[in-house]
Amino acid sequence: MELTHPFRLDGQVAWVTGSSRGLGKTIARHLAAAGARTVVNSFSSRERGQAVVDSIQAAGAEAMLVHGDACDEQAIDRMAGEIEDCFGPVGILVVNATPFQPMKALEDYEWSEHQSMLEAFVKSPFLLAKRLLPAMKARREGRIINLTSEVFHQGMPGFSAYVAAKGGQIGWSRAMASELAPHGITVNTVAPSWIPVERHEDVPPEVREPYLRSIPLGRWGTPEDIAHAVTFFASRGASFLTGQTLVVNGGRTLW
Repeated sequence: MELTHPFRLDGQVAWVTGSSRGLGKTIARHLAAAGARTVVNSFSSRERGQAVVDSIQAAGAEAMLVHGDACDEQAIDRMAGEIEDCFGPVGILVVNATPFQPMKALEDYEWSEHQSMLEAFVKSPFLLAKRLLPAMKARREGRIINLTSEVFHQGMPGFSAYVAAKGGQIGWSRAMASELAPHGITVNTVAPSWIPVERHEDVPPEVREPYLRSIPLGRWGTPEDIAHAVTFFASRGASFLTGQTLVVNGGRTLW
């Protein structure tokens, strides 16, 4: 009997939104290393996105860049068409793109700030899935993985817009897991802790140090920690898991 590794992604096409930097960049690289033909999606910087593609290709894996807003229906349709023309239908969707997350008291929020969170974490997964589901259903196989956050489970004060939108994203994921299971499509979420990446470079020590002390494992999480979790959910080895949230936070919360 031929032995195959259950976490390999050979023959799969994986699209990672928000993958020109931060967690998304590392997730894209790990999916490519596992054998997926990987789609890097940038919006703010085409140059950064192309640099990620170049690094994947230099390592001997397949990657392409799509440039566009993962919250815009027309842009999503265009990007999906580009992917299908080049690599074929998407079988793995990783919804990772995130806007700036304001932190302020409830009375200081504007509704537009809530709206931007809902656009990123509820509208984007909906539009992406709607566009990609016909091909997944036809093959009776697919993986949808949403990057959420530990903040929903903690109910973090000052982050009400972000927490509310993440709650919507988790609720949508759970409903879709039930709806799509008969079609062989799984929907899961990965909930990271605060993982310092490029956009956190200016966070002062008086903010960083108390958070680090709250992590039972005694170290910061890394983008690689999150990428390993996503790669697992993307694999055939996770084919009997759906509607689940994998919390990757070093034991800060236990549930």
